[in-house]
Amino acid sequence: MDDGSNFGDIEGTDRVRAHAAQLGLDVEIVERPEASSLDEAASLLGITPGEIVKTLVVKRHDGSFLFALVPGGRKISWAKLRAVVGVNKLSLPDKELALEATGYERGTITPLGSRTALPVYADSTIGPGRIALGAGAHGHSLFVDSEAFLTALGAHVGDITDPE
Repeated sequence: MDDGSNFGDIEGTDRVRAHAAQLGLDVEIVERPEASSLDEAASLLGITPGEIVKTLVVKRHDGSFLFALVPGGRKISWAKLRAVVGVNKLSLPDKELALEATGYERGTITPLGSRTALPVYADSTIGPGRIALGAGAHGHSLFVDSEAFLTALGAHVGDITDPE
């Protein structure tokens, strides 16, 4: 996967758009109000909670990172993710490390335009069709076709979550 490091000083949604264009991905970035729950966010976006996909930065024991894509209503199963990745220890880094690794603040993180090319692990329950993700800036959501997105990113798709 190409990372966003070649987009110079471009930030936020512009960096996301530039990387999507480079990958040939058709994306739509929309402004959205803040939501206090997954259900409220889905309602505001006109989609189901399962169509919202969280992008989590996960730290390996060796200090490297990966992205885990988790659909709404589900949570990382650490045992499953460790088995798929093939490691014994994984953790969520603090917000400063996540920002340093991706160039995005929590709540805005997306693999598109990440400052560091990270492998992407996506849960197999992400359905076909349009999904919403972080868009690189607060108050914005990214819509993209899930299959095109996962293919463009070279995502490893597997069972990495459990219901919340």
